[in-house]
Amino acid sequence: MPHYSQPITSAAESDDKSSLIQNLVAEIKKLTSRVQGFEGNKGVEGLNCKDLCVQPDVELLEGYKPPKFEMFDGTGNPRVHLRMYCDKLVGVGRDEKIRMKMFMRSLKGDALSWYISQDAKKWTSWVNMASDFMDQFRFNTENAPDVFYIQNLKKKPTETFREYATHWRSEAAKVRLALEEEQMNRFFVRAQDPQYYERLMLIEGQKFSDIIKLGERIEEGIKNGMVTNLEAL
Repeated sequence: MPHYSQPITSAAESDDKSSLIQNLVAEIKKLTSRVQGFEGNKGVEGLNCKDLCVQPDVELLEGYKPPKFEMFDGTGNPRVHLRMYCDKLVGVGRDEKIRMKMFMRSLKGDALSWYISQDAKKWTSWVNMASDFMDQFRFNTENAPDVFYIQNLKKKPTETFREYATHWRSEAAKVRLALEEEQMNRFFVRAQDPQYYERLMLIEGQKFSDIIKLGERIEEGIKNGMVTNLEAL
């Protein structure tokens, strides 16, 4: 009758298996610990208060009511906004951490989107934050309108004359070399279509508000058929 010998397991093989099992157990423990930590903290990295907030440890003074800030939407002069923002922080503006913490409350639109896309931890000082803000929106001042632009800024069909005049005046105020009132009036009148121009030129030396009033009367006359609308001919 044939005799089958039992396989002989060496001591070295036994030690290797034991070591492998121990390593697997250790890895399973690490994985279990990580899963428990994830469930306990909701462990989504970057969603803790300290990750999301600027100066998370700063608390506002009891009873302090934040002012109503002028909102910056990504257009306009960023330096002007910084000055208006700091002027609003009466009583707490000297505290750099509070100044940094509240800055987001003065932003909206594209400016707010830019702000929340930044890593809040990189801003270690107000100067760091303000410098990044200026770098992001400085192009607004570098692309300021010139006289040629405002001379050719026409009224849109959907605008009333007052809306147009207000918008035109706002754009004219951005011209790099500031215009005197008389120059502004002259450029505005020259930007008009003939039915406005031939009437407004008679009072271009008066106040801009008077020009707006006459422009509204001309606008009403066009609607009522009292003034010929040359664009419709």
